[in-house]
Formats: sequence, structure tokens, C-alpha cells
Amino acid sequence: MSISVKNQVVLIIGASSGIGRETAILMARQGARVMASARREDRLRSLQSEVSGLEILAADATRPADLTALVQRTRERLGEIDIMVYVTGTNTPDRSLKRLNPEIWDSVIAVNLNAAYYSTHAVLPSMRAKGGGHLIYIASTSALAPDISGAAYQASKRGLLGFAHAVRFEEKGNGIRTCVICPGLVDTELLEKRPVKPSPELLAKALQPVDIAEAVLAVAEMPPRATVLEMHVVPSLI
Repeated sequence: MSISVKNQVVLIIGASSGIGRETAILMARQGARVMASARREDRLRSLQSEVSGLEILAADATRPADLTALVQRTRERLGEIDIMVYVTGTNTPDRSLKRLNPEIWDSVIAVNLNAAYYSTHAVLPSMRAKGGGHLIYIASTSALAPDISGAAYQASKRGLLGFAHAVRFEEKGNGIRTCVICPGLVDTELLEKRPVKPSPELLAKALQPVDIAEAVLAVAEMPPRATVLEMHVVPSLI
């Protein structure tokens, strides 16, 4: 039997657009106590105006101090964190090895992988102390097989997959679960960072952000005795 997220404290990092935004809306409508965070405060305020009771705090996930402050504020305003959803991600149109340089590489790794570690590092002590928690990371099917997304993106997403499994292996004795959701093509703002945007015909077949938000909710509602290590969600027609 599934469990309800009602009254659970959910911290969503990367909530200003796309999958993160839809996840915040869905969780709040299910009765969760949601803290939505991202760099773009204006986007967060717009989200807050649409969702009753939603807490927001602007933070840069690539800055460990911001994450420490975010976790502290969440605990002060909402209580101990039950679920963290890490949605923040980026890519670059300069992804080919002919154009990729150390600065671009570092920026992609910083957002897609380092910041996931910083977020986890910030939230783990309180989860350990309360004897449980659920860490849900949004990666990509680029973590599973070679594709055209570029070396930096693929390396970061594969790293995220390995990182999440390592966290689960070490922390399962503390009641902490992890899941990595790997979506295929999703129609989000990230597509603007492709060298060539998908055609309208292809986008018509793509997943929508709400589809992945529903997957996050399904994972979050699994009973504590069960762990979904990975979930792969791809468009049916692609």
C-alpha cells in the first residue's frame, strides 16, 4: 500500500521551471509542506502566487553555504525534511569536444553533479538524526547510454547515478532511500541549450514536465520498506 505525502516536508531544489515547478505544484496539491528553491527569485514568487501555502527561498545550488541556509530555513519554517527532490540541471550548446573547453565543462559539472552532492551533504545530517528520508534525483537517459547530449552532460548525469547509488548503499541503515529518475526527451527550457532545437513534430511526441512530476510523486509514495533505485521514463512514440 502506498503512503501519502500529505503533511510530509518536501524540499525541491530547482523549482523555478519545468519538472521542478510541476513537482512543487503537484506535491503541494497533495498536501505536502513544500519548500521550493532555485536561483531565480522572480520565478519562485510567481510560483508562490499560484500555490497556496508554498514556501520559497532563492538559493544557488552550486554554493554550499546557500544549501546549508536553505536546509536550515526549511527546518525552521516547515519541520524536519522527509523528501528532497534534486531537479537542477543544465547543458550547453557548445557541447561538442571541438567547442567544449574547461570553463564550460566545469559549469556543467558544477550544476549537474557537484550541486547534487552539496544538496545531499546539507540535508543528510538531519535525516540521519530523525532516522529516515528520501532523496530523489532527476537525471536523464543520458546517464544510461551514449547519445548526442555531449561529454560534460553525459559524464555529469552518469556521475549523478553513481553518486545516488553510493548514498543509498551507505545510508540505508539510517533509513534513507534514494531514487534516480531518468527521463527521455522532455519539453522544457533546457531544450533551448541544444545546438539545434527539436522539430515541432518531435516535440509533439515528447514528455511533459508534469509526467516526470507524477513519477516523482509515485516514488515518494512508496512505503519505507520499498526502494525504487532507478526509474526510466521515456516518450512512448520516440
